[in-house]
Amino acid sequence: MGAAAVAVLVVLAGSWYAFRKFSQTSCGSSTKLTISAPADIAPALKLQAADWSAQAKSDNSCVDVEVIEAASADVAAAIAATSKKSLTGVGQANGKTRVPDVWVPDSSLWLQRLRAANPASVPTGAKSIARSPIVVAVPEPIATTSFGWPNAKIKYTDLIAKVSGDQKVKLGIVEPSRDSTGLAGLMTLAAAATASGGGNATQATQIATAALRALAAGRSSLKDDLMQKFPRGSDPQALSAGLTVAPLSEQSVIQYNAQQPPVRIAAIYADPAPVALDYPFVVLNKDRAASAEQLFKSLSGESFRDRLGAIGLRGSDGAAGKGFQTPTNAPSALTASQVPEAAAIEGLLTKWQAITLPARMLAVIDVSGSMLTKVPTAGGVDRMTVTLEAARRGMQLFDDSWALGVWTFSTQLDGAKDYKQLVPIGPLVSQRNQCLQALQTIRPKQNGDTALYDTILAGYKAVQSGWDNGRINSLIVMTDGENDDPAGGLSLEQLIAELKATADPAKPIQVILIGIGDKVGEGAMRQITDAVGGGTFVAPDPAKIGDIFLQAISLRGQAAQPK
Repeated sequence: MGAAAVAVLVVLAGSWYAFRKFSQTSCGSSTKLTISAPADIAPALKLQAADWSAQAKSDNSCVDVEVIEAASADVAAAIAATSKKSLTGVGQANGKTRVPDVWVPDSSLWLQRLRAANPASVPTGAKSIARSPIVVAVPEPIATTSFGWPNAKIKYTDLIAKVSGDQKVKLGIVEPSRDSTGLAGLMTLAAAATASGGGNATQATQIATAALRALAAGRSSLKDDLMQKFPRGSDPQALSAGLTVAPLSEQSVIQYNAQQPPVRIAAIYADPAPVALDYPFVVLNKDRAASAEQLFKSLSGESFRDRLGAIGLRGSDGAAGKGFQTPTNAPSALTASQVPEAAAIEGLLTKWQAITLPARMLAVIDVSGSMLTKVPTAGGVDRMTVTLEAARRGMQLFDDSWALGVWTFSTQLDGAKDYKQLVPIGPLVSQRNQCLQALQTIRPKQNGDTALYDTILAGYKAVQSGWDNGRINSLIVMTDGENDDPAGGLSLEQLIAELKATADPAKPIQVILIGIGDKVGEGAMRQITDAVGGGTFVAPDPAKIGDIFLQAISLRGQAAQPK
């Protein structure tokens, strides 16, 4: 063997000895640290953790960091399950996702939701490691022509006005109960819709409910599915067929445009800014706290900021690192967002679920003679006309997942029966036109009376007979008078007793009674809904029945339980 070869062997042997000695002294034992993070930040975390774990020492031990990609909703469900809880719209844990040592959800909104379920489920004081603001994503040609982008300053109230006034605008959102971007966008849009009511509570409820239904019609379970709805071409037909507006993270817009799509998306930084994604670093395993703290320190450096920038995220202070593709009009830095109270978050999600969950409803409309009474505040048309118009507009808010039936009632409408089935309860996807046509045929019965109590019981039993576990089952009765049945019929006490005897706690039914005008028996109506579960709504001015109808629909899932 030559001298050169011997020298190489000596060097290699020395190097191996030094490496082995280093390993023995610094890695006498090993600590494993598991981190769960969503796919939008996991790549940067994996690179940073690999660099750090190659050098880190913790209590004379090496730390083996495993970064696991997991949706924030799945980890949240697993954490909630440890205290036998579940989150609104998230459901039960999938049984596959484990609770990690450290959790990096995309937003502190998840922490608030978990604390609402169990205050001790997650620690307080978690610090952010990255940020991404929520923007209004709009195809650039539409952003320019319809929103004055990039020069105009847009407010969310402007967006609500645009959506309300232009039926061609197609809203989209990722399911807010499982997606932080969708939830942040929903909260901001709902607040803007309420503000658009101009201090009028009824109008605010109507606008907000309509906005939520428009969002619900365009919701997607996954972000990737939503992104596929944006226009696939720049011609007018493709633009009109595609998605118009959606709340998305700044990162999502950057990554979408980086793929050179047929139509780029503009990121509009509208006022007020929604709660930004803040990626809190949450230590769940106290036994790994020391190692986790050392890793956290490495996430505040420039190397991690640059890794974030390369995938479209900002640093924890809102400033961008190298490689960040700054969108037009993007702020150079971000101010920390105030995370809403848990009660406000859960309240909105409950309302969202009530409006968007598939429903099975029987709508029963009063056709007694008094429905011919003129309504001066509605241009002199009769009560029947304004009621049917409210029903038609309300039906526009129901998507194809709903099932709907239509009845009318007065006295002796169908032989001896005081009620008549026009359309049986069935899926709107196949009988929407039939329901609309039925509304067009409804006429008041001259001198007809109001057999309200018999009708409520019959309608309740009809809803119960086909009760659907996957839907909110409800009976809505619209009437302009008190119970008035010359043939006798049930008394109030008999009706309540019959309803209680018929009710099945395992098959809840919401009874919504809507009174039209100032002659309704509101007290009796409230006794009925208090007894069986539901709510009573009264429009003293029949011209306002449309507003009341929307209020009833928006509160459908939150109506009172039996007392």
